[in-house]
Amino acid sequence: MAAFELLHQARRHCSYKTQSHFSPLLRSHFHRFLSSSSSQSQPEPPENPIPVQPVSYKPKDPPETPPAETTPQASTRPESNTQNTVNADGKTWTREDLRYLKDAPKITPVSYPTRVAPLPEDRVEEEGGVEAKGDEELERERRRIEAQKRAAMRRVLNVEEEMVPFPTLVNVKSDDEKKKKKAVYDLKEAIRLVKANAKKKFDETLEAHVVLTSDMRRSDLKLEGTVAVPHGFGKVYRIAVFAEGAAADEAREAGADVVGGLELIENIKSGNVKIDFDKCFSTHAMMPNLRQIAKYLRQLMPDTKKGTVTKDITKAVKEAKQGVPFKKDKTAIVHVGIGKVSFQDEALCENVGAFVHELLRQKPAGLKKSSKYAGYVNTVHICSTMGPSFPVSIQSLSIAADRHARKYLQL
Repeated sequence: MAAFELLHQARRHCSYKTQSHFSPLLRSHFHRFLSSSSSQSQPEPPENPIPVQPVSYKPKDPPETPPAETTPQASTRPESNTQNTVNADGKTWTREDLRYLKDAPKITPVSYPTRVAPLPEDRVEEEGGVEAKGDEELERERRRIEAQKRAAMRRVLNVEEEMVPFPTLVNVKSDDEKKKKKAVYDLKEAIRLVKANAKKKFDETLEAHVVLTSDMRRSDLKLEGTVAVPHGFGKVYRIAVFAEGAAADEAREAGADVVGGLELIENIKSGNVKIDFDKCFSTHAMMPNLRQIAKYLRQLMPDTKKGTVTKDITKAVKEAKQGVPFKKDKTAIVHVGIGKVSFQDEALCENVGAFVHELLRQKPAGLKKSSKYAGYVNTVHICSTMGPSFPVSIQSLSIAADRHARKYLQL
């Protein structure tokens, strides 16, 4: 409102002057003042507004198009981007299609006649027997292809025969070989075969391998002992006995190599006596004194569980000199060396009989007692250290065990 009042006063005082008489500087200041005041408040419309006359322009003429390219339907419709056009082939194109076909070359379609494969009956027979010649060529080609297939198959079969020869796949054995595998030998005959197959330079050991029944695999059924073979087993053990008095005299008579009491313990403790013996026995009275040399004896330390602490020194020494220890393993098989192959056949038979007798004597009480071997022993094989094994009949083993009992044990 202040701006309009100021303008009114200016018109009243300067009514004799026109708008062109104001200086440019005054006009610029006045315009700036009006713009700042108008931003703060909206001006009121003037009482006598100046009339504005409208200005009209002449419209542009539409582009002339040839009458042949337009259709009657397109002339009635308003102009748009989708105006239709007919080309020389009579096909209708829109204006958008013409944008892409403006510079494209005009290609006329080419049509080819349809071809049909001729049938055999449509063939025309020519002079000179052309059909007969064609059949001969086909037959010749067929034979050639079959020959190639046969040659390829022959090559494949030859390669397979070279890679896997037929004789190696089938192992044909004669009836004699089968009978030899199933044969069970008498004890004397088996010993002769073992000697014949022992061809090493050293003196091999005659070994016996006893396969027990499956019931013997139980942990509660124990089988362990020592058998004194009458002819020895080819090795001499050195025996030491810790005893005093009458027990020491019995040990010397039985064949002990080292016998002594407290004096022997002191000599071992001081190092004057070397531990060169293989087995060690003791009486119950000497066991408290052996604790002083336990670290020197180690595995040779006498023990009641091993049977090396005993009252019968004579029997223990004799069994140790000529005895052979045996024990079953986890698979219920007993492996034991009975003698040397260089021994005589009769001596080896008596050693085997002594072992079988002791094996039957150690039979656990929980097994069947209907027979000596029923439910206890399955098979027995003998062999040399580096030679093949031969099965031995149970009947011949039983005869050898009974003979040993009558001769040596007087049973």
